[in-house]
Amino acid sequence: MIRSFRHAPDGGLVEQAGLPPRLGNGIVWIDLLSPDPQENAALEALLGFAIPSLEDMREIEVSSRLFVQSDAAFMTASVPARGSHGRVATGPVTFILAGDILITLRYHAPRSFATIARRVERLGLDCDSGAAVMVALLEAIIDNLADTLEDAGKDIEALTGSVLEEDPPGASRGGLQAVLRGIGRADDSLAKAADSLTTLTRLVGFLTQHLAAGLDPAPFAHRLETIARDLHSLSDHAGFLSGKVAFQLDATLGMINIEQNNIMKIFTMMSVVLLPPTLIGSIYGMNFHWMPELSWPWGYPLALLAMLVSALVPYYYFRYRGWL
Repeated sequence: MIRSFRHAPDGGLVEQAGLPPRLGNGIVWIDLLSPDPQENAALEALLGFAIPSLEDMREIEVSSRLFVQSDAAFMTASVPARGSHGRVATGPVTFILAGDILITLRYHAPRSFATIARRVERLGLDCDSGAAVMVALLEAIIDNLADTLEDAGKDIEALTGSVLEEDPPGASRGGLQAVLRGIGRADDSLAKAADSLTTLTRLVGFLTQHLAAGLDPAPFAHRLETIARDLHSLSDHAGFLSGKVAFQLDATLGMINIEQNNIMKIFTMMSVVLLPPTLIGSIYGMNFHWMPELSWPWGYPLALLAMLVSALVPYYYFRYRGWL
């Protein structure tokens, strides 16, 4: 799917479906979402240079993600989006800044791309060039990243209560296993957010240098500095949350070990408690003719009493020592 956006007289963005017949005429942004080969070919013919494939976008080395070719700046970053069941999914997004036109190429649907036109109108941003649209998109992406970290922080706080309260709910019914799954989901979200923050930080630095070299950066210098500070602070916050997740993982595993130790302690105590009665029963189960107790009228009840007493003595001793 291809969308094109023109610069509106009031400074906003006006969307039109498909590719424009020619560049210019106020076109500042062309957005490609999972384009087919025909759409790729049509855009390349319109622009005069090749656009990256999905395999090219997935390259992780910086030289493959940030470069200038055919007088156009190619910049690729990992951008998060909400996947199925509320999970965070990331995918590469390529920004191509060719003169006054921005081309974005993506194969997933971050929320910032769907809401950017309303955001531009609400904030009164003047998107009269591709660079202005890209800066506005970066601001929207960072806002969404901040929301993702806030949601992860709330989930982590809820997990903290489940692990550290005096009697974790459902601990004996697999509750701690559910906590472990929650910790895994939180760690996955944080890892994807951290990867996105790293790639966006590199992209913003490259964009700042590119604008300083080719364009007058004054209209965007302050906003790019703000974006860089936001990325730095979000990276620090993501590191803080990752530390909390690591602590929760250790605490949860410790609670599971405690539960397992309690179970093993009970089995061990029961073995010790039942050992003396077993010994007595084994002795009086022997079939020797000359055993004086065999002729006692009260031999059988006395043997049962001895087994009961031998079981109660260690049991109350363990209770007295606080081992049970």
